[in-house]
Amino acid sequence: MSSKVLIVDDAAFMRMMIKDILEKNDFEVVGEAQDGNEAVEKYKELQPDLVTLDITMPEKDGISALKEIKQIDSNANVIMCSAMGQQAMVIDAIQAGAKDFIVKPFQADRVIEAINKTLNS
Repeated sequence: MSSKVLIVDDAAFMRMMIKDILEKNDFEVVGEAQDGNEAVEKYKELQPDLVTLDITMPEKDGISALKEIKQIDSNANVIMCSAMGQQAMVIDAIQAGAKDFIVKPFQADRVIEAINKTLNS
């Protein structure tokens, strides 16, 4: 059975890129969200196996959303997505419970590697 993934990014183009990579590798994209508030709501509703979560978003950033998701489900599998040069935020995210991170622009093999590693750990 394919793993269910929730994609969270404020840029529709980035969501589309990740979705394309995931679907080509037999993952099921069960939902998309464009900010942290929507991410938390969709997490509760969809209960995905994994979330890809952008760090920098309007309304509520990825780290705040991560903390809320972890309060709902301490076993949540969350992979942070960040642009180059956000190392400090990535460290904060890992400390807050993210399992891994992927850097934009996305490289398909790195995305799949991070997801498989997270789901199989």
